Amino acid sequence: MRNVSSLEAVYRDYAPRGVRFYYVYKALAHPETNGYVTPYTLQERLMHVKEAERKLGSQIPWLCDGIDNPLKHALGDAPNSEFVVDPDGIIVRKRQWSRPNELRADLEELVGPVENPTRPEDLNLPQLAPPAIAPRGVVPRITVPARMVPLVIEPQESREPYYVKLRAEAEPSLLNGGNGKLYLGFHCDPLYHVHWNNLAEPIRVRISGPEGMSVTPGQWQGPQVSVPSDIDPRELLVEVADWSDGALRVVVDYFACNDEEGWCKPVHQEYLVYRRSDRDGGSVRNRRTESPPAASNQPPPRGAPGAPGAGLAGRLTKVDLQQGRIEVLTPRGPRSLPVAQNARIMLDGQRADLRQLQPGWPVRLRIAPGTEGPEVIGIQSRSQPNQRPDNR
Repeated sequence: MRNVSSLEAVYRDYAPRGVRFYYVYKALAHPETNGYVTPYTLQERLMHVKEAERKLGSQIPWLCDGIDNPLKHALGDAPNSEFVVDPDGIIVRKRQWSRPNELRADLEELVGPVENPTRPEDLNLPQLAPPAIAPRGVVPRITVPARMVPLVIEPQESREPYYVKLRAEAEPSLLNGGNGKLYLGFHCDPLYHVHWNNLAEPIRVRISGPEGMSVTPGQWQGPQVSVPSDIDPRELLVEVADWSDGALRVVVDYFACNDEEGWCKPVHQEYLVYRRSDRDGGSVRNRRTESPPAASNQPPPRGAPGAPGAGLAGRLTKVDLQQGRIEVLTPRGPRSLPVAQNARIMLDGQRADLRQLQPGWPVRLRIAPGTEGPEVIGIQSRSQPNQRPDNR
């Protein structure tokens, strides 16, 4: 919220001087944050824009990227990038992460300073929560493997909107070799103001795949819940074997209710899930994940990878999003390291995402005890990357 207030303050000062500001809505970097889930249609994406305007109290106008995210891809896929474009359409300043103070300095140089700059606290912007639809925290979340990759899903034609939306994620072993765990999560979309009807039958899911593929369980029913309604996700882990070609079909039946409009209805919907990563799928934060492997009874040598307080310093040489790994050139040679989904990544002192990192940047890593991968990645972006990341 502080970043939004700071940017709005820059807007209040420089819009009267002819500088045009726009927010660009694109794929969610972190689905499930504040309960919001990935939209399936352009109409739903425009609903997200309206919700963002309501929640943030912004005066900056919004542009909406296409549902296939062509602008996001053209501008480098960073989740919170920032660009300054001159009247001839030339990009004169760009950042992978928006920093309003640096933007203000850019505009002071390009347009000129302003007297009595607006402070973020002068704006008193609202901080509105998502609409309170039904209780949350009733159904416990399941624990998933620490490193999961979002998969491409294709909602099939439906008479009803997708009030409940599927998120599918795979272990790297499933994505690459066709064997492993598949996460299926069904999340109420808060923009439709719906909740589960726990007085009716729980959600039912049927899963099937191409010939020769094994899916366990092939059928699943959600939990019986004691309270009449809630908005917690319904989740399961599926064990998949021998997934080679073709799509996995997910058929779901559930009861949804909208108390504002006074209806409850049964809904039948279907999805196709493909064994390929969704580069626009984002990553889920603050989810229960499996603990790292237990440490050996014999502590590793002091300073070795896996020792308490052990760390590495070097230069980032490769980012592999599909495998969830990075490569770092250290004084002792190159190192390839797995990055857990809950690893803390700091870019110039701010929380960041693995997809923002680029080869050529200096990096410091702190290794979690008993693991080979970093628990904290500290990145300085002052050195310009000499190549684009290998985001396979």
